[in-house]
Amino acid sequence: MTVATKASEIAPARRPDGPTLMQRMIVRPEIGAALGALLVFVFFSVITDRFLSPLGVATWLDDSSTLGIMAIAVALLMIGGEFDLSAGVMTASTALVTALLSVHAGWNVWLALLVSLVFALAVGAFNGWVVMRTGLPSFIVTLGTFLALQGLNLGVTRLVTNTVQVSGVRGAPGYESAGSVFASTIDIGGVRFQASVLWWIVLTAIAALILVRTRFGNWIFAVGGALQSARAVGVPAVRTKILLFMGTAFAGWVVGSCNILRFSSVQANQGVGLELHYIIAAVVGGCLLTGGFGSAIGAAIGALIFGMARQGIVFARWDSDWFMLFLGVLLLAAVLVNNRFQKRAERVRR
Repeated sequence: MTVATKASEIAPARRPDGPTLMQRMIVRPEIGAALGALLVFVFFSVITDRFLSPLGVATWLDDSSTLGIMAIAVALLMIGGEFDLSAGVMTASTALVTALLSVHAGWNVWLALLVSLVFALAVGAFNGWVVMRTGLPSFIVTLGTFLALQGLNLGVTRLVTNTVQVSGVRGAPGYESAGSVFASTIDIGGVRFQASVLWWIVLTAIAALILVRTRFGNWIFAVGGALQSARAVGVPAVRTKILLFMGTAFAGWVVGSCNILRFSSVQANQGVGLELHYIIAAVVGGCLLTGGFGSAIGAAIGALIFGMARQGIVFARWDSDWFMLFLGVLLLAAVLVNNRFQKRAERVRR
């Protein structure tokens, strides 16, 4: 008697070779932001011709760039489990230091930029040290720094200039060479890009490489996801978080330098309120408010959505008040989507 046996009954079940393309996409924090950016791009491209014109592209990229520079630094800090509410006012503080030293003290612009960089890094290190030394929430610590810097900006500027504005940097020694680095324009295919766009692209690439290709990037995810466990396995949590706070201060210096050298003037209250925009851009880009999950590229895409939407509304001749409604809906949607993606990513990795 012959018994026919199916091959599937003899051979062991074949295990899948690895995660599918869809599963690999799900674990990427920036996938939701990329889809959102595509939707916004297509929408405004259809409803207004100005959006895709050379001037239109240059405008929304310029709008996105300074926000994006700050958003990627804020994203790294959020992945590390912390917030920096002084990030917005830091852009004004560094610009004011540069302007006051170069205009009213007669310093070379490059030397003034160096001093403002040291000032920014010192404030960032102070924020990180206080957070780690005291255990206070970074929200409270950096709120205090925000208020202190805002008062310092107004008080010192008014004391030196009798106004709340410093201008005249273009006449300072070293302006031409410094301006070529921070405030020049590049013409590509009929589109004139600001130097801040190049800074944005370069810093995004550096941040992405640090986050996914270096030991320090692993430390960032570790201290943001489980601080005590990270310490238990030897991660230098204090050093990591201090460096992250210094990173947001450095980004503030870059943006402040681009602004002061491009516009040749700075207001003492400049940047106030933008810290929430940086956080929103990072959240839209895939960062969780609880830390341990996010993407530098996603934060850059989140800033791009901001720029496209804000300028798209202008090109479409809508009331700009609608942009705030857009921000609110975008933030709520991003939080819900990010939580869903994070849960699916955990299941895929298992």
